[in-house]
Amino acid sequence: MTDDSPIAEKLNLRMTVNNVSIAAEVEPWVTLLDLLREQLFFTGTKKGCDHGQCGACTVLINGKRRNSCLALAALVDGADITTIEGLADGDNLHPLQAAFLEHDAFQCGFCTPGQICSALGLIKEGHARTREEVQELMSGNLCRCAAYGNITDAIMTQLAHGETQ
Repeated sequence: MTDDSPIAEKLNLRMTVNNVSIAAEVEPWVTLLDLLREQLFFTGTKKGCDHGQCGACTVLINGKRRNSCLALAALVDGADITTIEGLADGDNLHPLQAAFLEHDAFQCGFCTPGQICSALGLIKEGHARTREEVQELMSGNLCRCAAYGNITDAIMTQLAHGETQ
């Protein structure tokens, strides 16, 4: 590398995160996960495997569930991002968060933010109607504590109530 080699310039991004307009400056290689956690301090989104295999980093991008560790921040410029912090309304939990509590759908809680964001996306997609469909469509979110039955129960409760907010 020579002294006159180009250095990647930072990119100026605008997006909405949890209903708040955000401006950020990032290097082109920064992932959405790293932007959310390290620059914007939305630490509810967890860094698990950092390879898109565990789902701990799942957020909603324009209403669709995505692994934020695989999404370059530059590619979500202008997007609407929802993290776990954006689901509750003050002290009032989102119905899906309440269902997770009611059904003890978390053990250590590490995977819970990604599970809840993925479940909300799954419900909005409208493809899951049975336990088997929920289990299949949630298979990209791993839980080391094996709370899968309780997670499925929480999601099924919300499907029965038609909760999609």
